[in-house]
Amino acid sequence: MDSLGALNAFVQAADARSFTQAATQLGVSPSAVGKAIARLEERLSVRLFHRSTRSITLTPEGTLFLERCRRIFCEVEAAEAELVQTQEAPRGKLRVSLPMAGMLLMPTLAAFMRAYPEVEIDLDFSDRMVDVIEEGFDAVVRTGEIGDSRLMTRQLGTFHPYLVASPAYFEKHGMPAMPRDLEQHHCLHHRFPSTGKLEPWPLVQDGVALNVDVPVTAVSNALEPLIHMAEEGLGIACLPDFTVRRQVREGTLVPVLENQLRRCGTYRILWPSSRHLSPKLRVFVDFMAANLFPTNGASSEPV
Repeated sequence: MDSLGALNAFVQAADARSFTQAATQLGVSPSAVGKAIARLEERLSVRLFHRSTRSITLTPEGTLFLERCRRIFCEVEAAEAELVQTQEAPRGKLRVSLPMAGMLLMPTLAAFMRAYPEVEIDLDFSDRMVDVIEEGFDAVVRTGEIGDSRLMTRQLGTFHPYLVASPAYFEKHGMPAMPRDLEQHHCLHHRFPSTGKLEPWPLVQDGVALNVDVPVTAVSNALEPLIHMAEEGLGIACLPDFTVRRQVREGTLVPVLENQLRRCGTYRILWPSSRHLSPKLRVFVDFMAANLFPTNGASSEPV
């Protein structure tokens, strides 16, 4: 703390170009300011000021040191502001990037908005790999593993692929008993908006990946149309389980070949590791982890 006091005396004197004015601002005597700076110069083994009977001016070393000191005090102010923030209620704008399937996360997001009405949600839907820091996002929700040492991440939960179609479709076309039976069915595919490629169906037999020539009846770069087409009896779709949980529960969609699908998929929320976890971001991360996939465990770790 003595060192911080000396640094503060130095910064005040450098700004005022006067030990007397610095002393007035600090509420001490001019001699106390002069002695503090003299001790600082002695400890650093460098002269910080050129002194005359009428004024003081910074030496080149003093100018360099002043820049560093300003950064130190900015960090101190930021630390104090962060501590004050932790006592505040969550409020302000929260900018979040979500995958295109994010519309299917809206019930959870709507529940968050009701729970924290003073937090303004700014949602950006995109499947591209956004630069969280450069593009100014507070948080990003994505699937899979993402390696970026600048980010912190928390697992929100896992999901599994489902092959689903309506009862009317299966009544008309029959249920596939094995993966290769799909070659005789109408199949509804998802196209990745970022690459334009069709998302492969993760079919397996005895744990070994299968290369099945799955017919293409319709293609969409969003999941909602595929769900609608499947409910309308137009074909079989491969969709994440959480997107059709309600339909399966209500019986409007029926899953098939559940044991012939690779179990994979993780949703994560990411945010800049250098950024203080403000109240609005903290409650958002905790809320999403607790409510998006409530049966899955979640943990925080560096990417």
